[in-house]
Amino acid sequence: PGCIGDVARIHARFYAEHWGFGAFFEKKVATELAEFAATLPSSGKALWLYAENGRALASLAIDGDHATGIAHLRWFIVDDSLRGTGIGRQLMSRAMQFVDLHFVETYLWTFKGLDSARHLYEAFGFTLDSEAEGDQWGTRVVEQRFVRRG
Repeated sequence: PGCIGDVARIHARFYAEHWGFGAFFEKKVATELAEFAATLPSSGKALWLYAENGRALASLAIDGDHATGIAHLRWFIVDDSLRGTGIGRQLMSRAMQFVDLHFVETYLWTFKGLDSARHLYEAFGFTLDSEAEGDQWGTRVVEQRFVRRG
């Protein structure tokens, strides 16, 4: 209980503080995450959380489609208080073990400038597939699509 709000809060605060994202982004995360959570449990879909004192402080979701063999990595975030602790790497390890069992391809959307996250994605075999200026998160950024084929 409370994970949707916790994950939306971490995203909203981080991206507002570091990138100037606003209410549009927070609503997008909360709405899409709530829709995803309503499908759980479901084959090909999973949500991993790291929690302390009953509050989620990190998350990563896999939203997979068995019909296509493609999975979407979503809502990967680690609270600033946990950066550098290895929690993000642990979440990625679990998620990649999951996708390796069920899918032939995994993709994610991010944007230019999130260098620590990009380094982690590349360490797990993701490669930059495309990039272009866009505003899918309500703020103009250079959006990037990374793909991992396995």
